[in-house]
Amino acid sequence: MKYFKILYVQVIIGILIGIFVGWRWPQFAPTAKLISETFINMIRMVIAPVIFLTIVAGIAGAGDMKKVGRVGVKSLIYFEVVTTLALVIGLVTANLVKPGKGVPPTREMTKKVAELSQQAHDMNWGEFFSHIVPTNVVEAFAKGDIMQVLFFSVLFAIGLKMLGNSGKGFLTTMETINKVLFNILKIIMKLSPIGAFAGMAFTIGNFGFSTLIVLGKLLLTFYITGILFIFVVLNLICRYYGISLWKLLGYIKEEILIVLGASSSEAVLPAVMQKLETAGCEKEVVGLVIPTGYSFNLDGTTIYLSMGIIFLAQAFGKDLSLAQQLSVIGILLLTSKGAAGVTGSGLMVLASTLTVIKVIPIEGLGILVGVDRFMSEGRAIVNFIGNTIATVIISKSEKALDIDTYKRVVEKKNISGVNVNKPTHQLVK
Repeated sequence: MKYFKILYVQVIIGILIGIFVGWRWPQFAPTAKLISETFINMIRMVIAPVIFLTIVAGIAGAGDMKKVGRVGVKSLIYFEVVTTLALVIGLVTANLVKPGKGVPPTREMTKKVAELSQQAHDMNWGEFFSHIVPTNVVEAFAKGDIMQVLFFSVLFAIGLKMLGNSGKGFLTTMETINKVLFNILKIIMKLSPIGAFAGMAFTIGNFGFSTLIVLGKLLLTFYITGILFIFVVLNLICRYYGISLWKLLGYIKEEILIVLGASSSEAVLPAVMQKLETAGCEKEVVGLVIPTGYSFNLDGTTIYLSMGIIFLAQAFGKDLSLAQQLSVIGILLLTSKGAAGVTGSGLMVLASTLTVIKVIPIEGLGILVGVDRFMSEGRAIVNFIGNTIATVIISKSEKALDIDTYKRVVEKKNISGVNVNKPTHQLVK
């Protein structure tokens, strides 16, 4: 019975019950969606203030401004290299497996496709970077715009640091407020099995299993590619830096399962930030890399986007030349940066990409609408794992990782006589 008290076991049970309920009582889907969205909203309400307070405390408390700039540049370079690898892997796999071969084009879900087309038309990718600067900081917090909150947080931290000793009292107050927010998060995370149950019940109840029969080859190809990306590409990066991928995944297993149930990596953003700090990563590095990665390091989404383009081309019988596929990579390197960790954003970005390349009819998205939700879980998990690994790698490269703490907390090694069976920090018990 003691195993049922463990959070990740409860989440697994919630997911399994959700699958059964969604299959047996599909009419429960609207209620399940309401429950799932409520759970995610409970987490979203603390995301913006947690990011703000974490970054301010990290930079103003003990931060080095040169280090902040170095971490930012290093993160963007790392994100661009890894996401480019993800794009290329998605394209190569889709060309080899040909999941779209023999799939008849369909004009179903025309209303949804029309909405996506309009959203894609409204998106101005030239304004993406200017959007990072908020016109109203209160609005940025109210909307939960991660990049705008991140930008303001860095400036606020620099301004507070310039006050010197006179700002220390205010900094202490902010650190206390941050602790209160993480206590709120602990309460919310106890509800994660319910959130996972509802998310899965909605997915199965609303979309059913029938879509999987037609598009099973695409779904299977995508998940296998995502798994290979994690255990080959990301694993090689981890090995190069002396990090055990398996042990790191074991450390964040609860969060992975919550992402699976909620279909959104946003659901665990504050939790993974605290876990990485507990594991020995410096607060300022965690505060910069994780939020930035949620917009710039979407490995799972980029695999999906490149694979989705080739899939649709194959379904319409269009053979894209090497030059056209290289153009697709170039376009996706820009458009993929607009996909946040929110469920459903992948289709919208795919629509914008199809609008730009003008080779494949945008109506073809109707083929993917039904199966997109089933792929959303995979995208979110790969995105989440990729960002977690990026934070540990960049922390270690910056000598901002306490190796002893990391080995004790993540790898469960006995360091200096510390009993690893009784960790000093635990997010959820």
